[in-house]
Amino acid sequence: MIAIVNATINTITQGIIEQGTLLIEGSKIKAVGRDIPIPEGAQVIDATGKVVLPGFIDAHGHAGVDEEGIGPAGWDYNESVDPVTPSLRAIDGINPQEQGLKDAYEGGITAMCIVPGSANVIGGEGVVIRTYGRIVDEMVIKSGGLKVAFGENPKRVYQGQKKSPVTRMAIAALLRENLVKAQNYLKKLEEAQSDPSKAPERDLKMEMLVRVLRKEIPLRAHAHRADDIVTAVRIAEEFDLDIVIEHCTEGHQIADFLAARNIPAIVGPTLTSRSKVELKDKTYATPGVLHRAGVKIAFTLDHPVVPVNYLPVTAALAVKEGLPEAAALEAMTINPAQILGIDDRFGSLEAGKDADLVIWSGNP
Repeated sequence: MIAIVNATINTITQGIIEQGTLLIEGSKIKAVGRDIPIPEGAQVIDATGKVVLPGFIDAHGHAGVDEEGIGPAGWDYNESVDPVTPSLRAIDGINPQEQGLKDAYEGGITAMCIVPGSANVIGGEGVVIRTYGRIVDEMVIKSGGLKVAFGENPKRVYQGQKKSPVTRMAIAALLRENLVKAQNYLKKLEEAQSDPSKAPERDLKMEMLVRVLRKEIPLRAHAHRADDIVTAVRIAEEFDLDIVIEHCTEGHQIADFLAARNIPAIVGPTLTSRSKVELKDKTYATPGVLHRAGVKIAFTLDHPVVPVNYLPVTAALAVKEGLPEAAALEAMTINPAQILGIDDRFGSLEAGKDADLVIWSGNP
C-alpha cells in the first residue's frame, strides 16, 4: 500500500482536494479524499506543497516508430510505396527504448497513442501504450484506431512516384473504394456463418477495414484544412463510421459543424512553423474556439515534430489564447482518455482506476 499525503490533488472529474490523501493498492487507486485513514505499514509519500494529477496523455504521436537522431534507420512510421496499407500495425515498429518515449514519461506523459505517419491514404493501425516499459506488448493498453490521411501529404508522396493519388479527389476515391471492398468482404464473412463454403480467402487489409465498419475501432483522420476535415466527415457519414479528426488546424473555421456531429478533435501541433500551405491559418486560439462550441478536444505534439514533453507548454499557450485552464487540463487527461476509449482506467483520479499519476512540484 502507498499513501500520498498532504497533496493538492486535482482529480479532474471530481474537483480539487487540498491537503488530500490518495491510497494506492497494487496498481489501482483504492481511495482519494481528505481525512482518509492510513493503513498500518503503508509507504507514506509526503507531497506537501505539491500537485498530484493523472498522467498526461498525448493522443497522437510517433514516438518509438520515428526514432530520434539516427536518420533513416529509425524511420518506421511511413510505408510510402503503397497508398493503401490498412494491415500495417504501429506496434510492430515501436522501439520501447526510444528516446522520445523516455522524454514522454520524464515529462509527465504516461500514455500515448502511437500512429503510423500520413504519407498513405490508409496508413495502418495505431496503438495506445504506456510510455514506460521494456517489452512493447506489455505496454499496450488498446488499439488506437485506423490512421487515414487527407490533404497535402499523400498528394506529395505519390505525385513524386507518378501514381495515384495526386489530387484530393483521388484520396477520397481510394478510401471509398477500399471501404466498399471491405463491405463486400464483410458480407461474405456473414454469409459464411451459415454456409462455410462462402468464406472468402483471408485478407488482412480487409480484416482491418471490417473492424472500422463494425465500429470496433474509429478512423483517425489526418486533416488540417477545413475542406479536408469536411471530406473526412462526409466519408464517415456515408459509411456510418466513427471518426476522430487529427490536427484540425482550421477547425476553428467549422467548429459548429464538428460540434453538431459530436466529432472530437485532436489539435496540433501548433508550436511549429508554417511548413506547408495547410498550416497557414494555425493559431493557438483553435482549441478555445472548439471548446466553446462544444467539441471535445485533446492535444497532439505530433512527436517528434514537437518534442512530446512540451505538452504542458502547448496547453499553456492555448490557455493564453482563451482556453480555460480547467479545459486545458481535461484536454491532457480525461478528454484524450475518452477519445481513445481508455477512460475506464485513465484520465482522472478515482477509486478503482489505474494508479497512473504524477506528483508535480507545482502547477504544470
